[in-house]
Amino acid sequence: MSHDTLFPGFARHDIATAPGVTIRTLTGGEGPPLLLLHGHPQTHAIWHRVAPTLAQHFSLVLCDLRGYGDSAKPAGEPDHANYSKRTMAADMLAVMQTLGHARFRVLAHDRGARVAFRLAADHADAVQRLVLLDISPTLTMYERADSAFATAYWHWFFLIQPAPLPERLIEADPAAYVRDVMGRRSAGLAPFDPRAMAEYVRCMRLPGTAHGICEDYRAAAGIDLAHDRATREHGPALAMPLLALWGEQGVVHRHFAPLEDWRAFATQVSGKALPCGHYIPEEEPDALLAEALPFLRQP
Repeated sequence: MSHDTLFPGFARHDIATAPGVTIRTLTGGEGPPLLLLHGHPQTHAIWHRVAPTLAQHFSLVLCDLRGYGDSAKPAGEPDHANYSKRTMAADMLAVMQTLGHARFRVLAHDRGARVAFRLAADHADAVQRLVLLDISPTLTMYERADSAFATAYWHWFFLIQPAPLPERLIEADPAAYVRDVMGRRSAGLAPFDPRAMAEYVRCMRLPGTAHGICEDYRAAAGIDLAHDRATREHGPALAMPLLALWGEQGVVHRHFAPLEDWRAFATQVSGKALPCGHYIPEEEPDALLAEALPFLRQP
């Protein structure tokens, strides 16, 4: 499907960020630069309901994360370092620098928000403001995991199993994987535009996607925790303003305290729960814009 269907007028790029790695990127709009990062099991298509409004205020950069969408899906390394959030954040910094954006704001959901946190921690001079959607810090979530959380976020523990078991199971029916993972959240499949769903399914079927998403989660359960622990213990804490928004019908709201959790890593934290589940940009685009736009438009 052409990107023009969901993002008319946007330009498409494949930007090289490392040897053998390109990141699928869409650009559009006018104003200061704003990087948008999606989560699992999705692509940049998650932003289609908020992009038109955001494009009136910002030069938007929408990326597919390494391992997802139409971005590169390299084979994972033994320690999963090439899918660490540090490496994935370096991809995004390279994209923004290639486009001429030395400093920028970030709006990110789910896995993309974990990449955004690492981007802000490792490249603080580049990130001006940060909006993180429906997550608490990875380290916090693993440290406090209990049976109820593990049951709700079963995919965290399924995807980290050694290759090729989870890959084989996902590849047996990629469309069912997308429908089941997304449809078993609080709102079911009702919030999703059929065009966006078709895009998620198309990308899940691409060779290497199952491996890429598993490597993302394997890194999160290992090397990312070491990086996050070092950041929490040795700082410095993030100094840029951080807005945390989460769904009041979601797992994060039931099991964690995002504002308190993020204050262990950042000095300027604000935010609130929104009246929806996990997929905020598609479930409650207006509520998201009402909170994020005034925050992002500040210097």
